[in-house]
Amino acid sequence: MKHITILVLASDAVVGSIEGPHKVLSQANDLLVSQGRAPAFDIELVGLTRQQTFNQGLFTLHTHRTIHDDFQTDLVLIPAPNGDLPAAVAANEAFLPWIVRQYRGGAEVASLCMGAFILAATGLVDGRACTTHWLVAEQFAALYPAVRLVPEQLITDEQGVYSSGGAYSCLNLVLYLVEKYVGREVAATCAKVFQLDMGRRSQSPFALFRGQKDHADAPVRTAQEFIETHFADRHAVEDLAARACLSRRSFERRFRQATGNAVAEYVQRVKIEAAKQRLESSTDQVNEVMYAVGYADAKAFRALFKKLTGVSPVAYRAKYRRQVPALAA
Repeated sequence: MKHITILVLASDAVVGSIEGPHKVLSQANDLLVSQGRAPAFDIELVGLTRQQTFNQGLFTLHTHRTIHDDFQTDLVLIPAPNGDLPAAVAANEAFLPWIVRQYRGGAEVASLCMGAFILAATGLVDGRACTTHWLVAEQFAALYPAVRLVPEQLITDEQGVYSSGGAYSCLNLVLYLVEKYVGREVAATCAKVFQLDMGRRSQSPFALFRGQKDHADAPVRTAQEFIETHFADRHAVEDLAARACLSRRSFERRFRQATGNAVAEYVQRVKIEAAKQRLESSTDQVNEVMYAVGYADAKAFRALFKKLTGVSPVAYRAKYRRQVPALAA
């Protein structure tokens, strides 16, 4: 039987990232028992103290034990903190050496959603792949440059260290671990019980392009706004630089520094975001959408769309198109 430790953070936390994994793992145990087999998981909540309150006192969680007890676990699950993330990491600093000791003692470690910030603070993912909620990917990259951030991925698995994408998609990682530890049949049944999409491996379709304007470079911001309002046009870097009253070299350097993207990458992302919105809200054919956002090569458009979203344009529309019921005559 594997001993599973779900951390109860000392800061405010997303309670669902504690209760949800507990539910899925408990369901896996129940399924095994119903088949006449032994349960696979001994699940415990572990904190710095024996109880912790969250959401301004709305929830109180009681732990089975604290990290000050002498025990070795098999898997540490790090839930998602709430609020100011650097402050949350500081509030949970006492967990960090304990997590490292558990890993060195043979435990695997998994972060759920924004729990990646606490995982990264341990140093265990330096030079390794890690994912987190797409909303905080830029902040994560700035705080932990030694980590190989892959925000488009829903799950990472590298040398006994795991991470998951945002919000309740963290349960996809829990299913992944159930499959790894127990088998696909039990994991698939758990997925059906909780109505989860077991096959998902990417969170790119949910990553809304927000423009990356949280910077103080006014000429670059002006260029961004021009690109976004003229997404169907072809944009030569020289023309954008001239509009910003900068040399091409200076413009490209400042644009990448301010946004994290090369100019061409930014233009591509704007066009694909416009295509996503059109696929969601219109009945246009994929080729019509392609022309509307400024592409003429169908093969190149489909390849870029899949690269940035993880799915084809047709698959994206099938899943996310807004269905509006017809009005009665």
